[in-house]
Amino acid sequence: MSNSKVIVITGASSGIGEAIAKKQAAAGDKIVLGARREDNLKQIKSDIEAADGQAEYLVTDVTDVEQVRALAQKALDAYGRIDVWINNAGLMPHSLLIDAKVDDWNRMIDVNLKGTLYGIAAAQHIFHEQNTGHFINLGSVASLYSHAGGAVYSATKWAVKAISESLREEEAQAGKNVRVTTLYPGAVNSELVAHMTDEKRREATAEFYKSFAIPAERIAQIVNDVLNMPADTTLNEITVRPTTQVQ
Repeated sequence: MSNSKVIVITGASSGIGEAIAKKQAAAGDKIVLGARREDNLKQIKSDIEAADGQAEYLVTDVTDVEQVRALAQKALDAYGRIDVWINNAGLMPHSLLIDAKVDDWNRMIDVNLKGTLYGIAAAQHIFHEQNTGHFINLGSVASLYSHAGGAVYSATKWAVKAISESLREEEAQAGKNVRVTTLYPGAVNSELVAHMTDEKRREATAEFYKSFAIPAERIAQIVNDVLNMPADTTLNEITVRPTTQVQ
């Protein structure tokens, strides 16, 4: 398709990343998948190709800036350009600060915060050279409020909001036709809950999600809508929750 886009997605091995990949591949876009789990990436690539879509993948740890740059190069080698970069990789191991789960704190900072920055570092110069591009950063409703047990997760997601707004203004001033969108999802069926190392909190959150979490495909639909906006218009910030989610 002449109007197809090359879309790079981090955290693409499951959940929201997988749903976006399959939705956009079905729409005719060329997908470059980045994540750590190669078996999952192979299966998603196979699923896309079985439906007559196009996809490539590279095993990528977003906490390593050179691996993220290699993912960008994979897209350039395969398809010659990058039109959309989706910073989707994320972790959510909630815990109380008193429990001092420092390893969890560091993992969230490395994946949620540094991973987003590394994605920007990998793609921004490419977008400027092309004079077009689109960043989609995955925040969370936790970008907008915090609560007991969510301090560090919310801190990383507030940072994604701050980075995205600074990037949006920077790109508006640069005049390189680079758009910036940040999504703030509420409860979505994904593997985020499984990352929790606090067993009681994991079980409680899983039960909470079970009652109303929406499918990852809902977020993929929103991304599709975002990408179909005319180039002179950007949906900058979108908050989406299950209809019955309070916070």
